[in-house]
Amino acid sequence: MKIIILGAGQVGSSLAYNLASEANDITIVDQNAALLHNLQEHLDLSTVTGHAAHPYILLQAGAEDADMLIAVTNSDETNMLACQIAHILFHTPSRIARVRESDYINHKEKIFGPNGLAITLHISPEQLVTHYIQRLIEYPDALQVLDFAGGKVQLVAVKAFYGGPLVGQALRSFETYLPNVETRVAAMFRRGKAIIPEGDTVIEVDDEVFFVAATQNIRHVMAALRELERPYKRIMIAGGGNVGTRLCHALEKKYIVKLIERDMARTQVISEMVDKTIVLHGDAVDENLLCDENIGETDIFCAVTNDEQINILSAMLAKRMGARKVMALINRPVYMDLVQSSTIDIAISPEQATIGTLLAHIRRGDVVVVHSLRNGAAEAIEAIAHGDENSSKVVGRRIDQIKLPPGTTIDAIVRGEEVIMAHHNTVIKPEDHVILFLTDKKQITAVEKLFQVGFMFL
Repeated sequence: MKIIILGAGQVGSSLAYNLASEANDITIVDQNAALLHNLQEHLDLSTVTGHAAHPYILLQAGAEDADMLIAVTNSDETNMLACQIAHILFHTPSRIARVRESDYINHKEKIFGPNGLAITLHISPEQLVTHYIQRLIEYPDALQVLDFAGGKVQLVAVKAFYGGPLVGQALRSFETYLPNVETRVAAMFRRGKAIIPEGDTVIEVDDEVFFVAATQNIRHVMAALRELERPYKRIMIAGGGNVGTRLCHALEKKYIVKLIERDMARTQVISEMVDKTIVLHGDAVDENLLCDENIGETDIFCAVTNDEQINILSAMLAKRMGARKVMALINRPVYMDLVQSSTIDIAISPEQATIGTLLAHIRRGDVVVVHSLRNGAAEAIEAIAHGDENSSKVVGRRIDQIKLPPGTTIDAIVRGEEVIMAHHNTVIKPEDHVILFLTDKKQITAVEKLFQVGFMFL
């Protein structure tokens, strides 16, 4: 597939790394020649230096015969205009734009609807991050919570704690301990290395366990791996930008929410936008302010300012002062593992949330959901099985008959409203939604081919 990426920032670069290794023809455009030179040194791709929305630059990038244009520059207006120009001048089939300004999103039906701008898909990182944080707050013990099949199935990452009923037990013990709950352990990571789960694999303390289950069964499975915490009630948010404000709207009806914003004018604006949230003017790294606002009784401290250093420092300070759990929004991938292994409980990457949504629209073989995991090293995907036994490599076959790539497992199937945990003798039927876990994302091309329909299918 020939893909043009506009913008070589965090998202554009990460997307290039994800796609360049999968036999795609990638061209990336940016005004920063140094960024492009660095990418070209590490990846097999083409680069063009210039303004992403200029017709001549798009022509240089190969827009005339490109299959897809992905506009992820730092300017919403540039992204939207580039998609419009690619449609009008070059008839580029698929056009994706990152749009961050909430005022555009509030009018999305008219701006991005059938009679609006020629954008195939618009993505809002702030919206995606807000939803991601909401999920983590709903499941206090989880490291990640990811939805599949419209929320019928969830993939949850949990760290196994000492005292969990099944810690120290083999995975097959799940059937005995939870006889009426079906689940499947998709993958395990021990000291940063992937382990392919088998029935006799023993769960150790601090193992990172990814399991799949019907949404209503998630808490039962989590309780087998660790003692569940009491539900959250008090939440403090640092940063009144788009993410912080969205979180207030999403959480204030159910939780006691406080928001800290250092800019006085922005504080006044937010106080008029929210209903129940207590909006405070001050610095999130002000120890006296945190003390005055009873940080020691706070269940969640969530730092989502535009400065990741402030996010890291304020989260560490809040943890030291007694907050039960702290989260920090971090843009640079190099910080993610380093920070999450320290006093910060969860490092949130807006880049990874955005990449997953983009990849779902790029993957072949009717892949409808993609979640990028462990800083892009692994992926969980949802693919729809089409065709019949003659035209498909998966339809009509038992799972143990399917030649899955190394490090790939089929973990669950959604058939209509029914959620089926995958077993070796489970037969895949047409239109099944199949949830797979890949510990090695380099195998994604092989997985895509599995779900592509052969030429015999009409």
